[in-house]
Amino acid sequence: MRRILITGTAGFIGFHLAQLLLAEGYAVHGYDGMTDYYDVTLKQRRNAMLLQSDRFSMTEAMLEDVAAFDKAADDFRPDVIVHLAAQAGVRYSLENPRAYVDANVTGTFNVMEAARRHEVDHLLMASTSSVYGANTEMPFRETDKADTPMTIYAATKKATEAMGHSYAHLWNLPTTMFRFFTVYGPWGRPDMAYFKFANAMLKGDPIDIYNQGDMYRDFTYVEDLVRAIRLLIDAAPVRPEDGVVPEGDSLSPVAPYRVVNIGNSDKVRLLDFIEAIEDSLGVKAKRNYMEMQKGDVPATWAEASLLHTLTGYRPQTDFREGIDRFARWYRDYYNV
Repeated sequence: MRRILITGTAGFIGFHLAQLLLAEGYAVHGYDGMTDYYDVTLKQRRNAMLLQSDRFSMTEAMLEDVAAFDKAADDFRPDVIVHLAAQAGVRYSLENPRAYVDANVTGTFNVMEAARRHEVDHLLMASTSSVYGANTEMPFRETDKADTPMTIYAATKKATEAMGHSYAHLWNLPTTMFRFFTVYGPWGRPDMAYFKFANAMLKGDPIDIYNQGDMYRDFTYVEDLVRAIRLLIDAAPVRPEDGVVPEGDSLSPVAPYRVVNIGNSDKVRLLDFIEAIEDSLGVKAKRNYMEMQKGDVPATWAEASLLHTLTGYRPQTDFREGIDRFARWYRDYYNV
């Protein structure tokens, strides 16, 4: 039985990935700090659902706690590590930047050290579409330069990409970085815009819409995202013997290292997304139009053909269908 260690299993994406891997018969060890960045009860509910499987075990500790992480990895002896845990959120990074350096840089270093020591078959780590920063040419391609991050959150994720490449080169550690594009769906994060919109609409409160609503995002349904990660587990990069990289591939010429976008490849207007939430909830939003928030970008849009080349898979859930599923979950979970 293949053994997969996942960081962040009480989080939104980690929970869904762990569910998928358990359903496919893998042994999964979760590692999560259960931080109070958002409602811990939601994390506890996710964790309790995973613990119903006898193939799931869990360590509750912070990523920065190297002794705790080393013990978890040494006891479990993973074949694969999927590193999803991080301090997330673009806006919170303006308030508490140190949390991002501690969790995202120091924590990721601890994960990489454990992966090196255990010589795992594949290390997969989460980055973000935010690393594209001030880039304006779209859709974003993995081979584009990503040297203009606009928040400390994006900068820490870009740092982990560089760290991952160095370890892949030095220790021949197969490493895949995936860049997520605006993930949404059931069991999501309450700090995400769509979650806040639903909460405010059902309470009759106004919603804040930045940049006067002139925003576009590549909304990616969470089940599509974790299916892509699951398939990428089996697509470990190999160092090219002659240093020649196929056109369009982000594979490093000097390391078994690759960056992969995971997105719907569909740029959706924020106002259309809000209308979909209104339709699914049967409530009209009170709209508070605002200026662009510091650090935000007006648009994201993924070129995801590399993902398809590697796995044969394309995320394809229409945002209206995905929002319908989220709205049904939200009403059920909060009994509203």
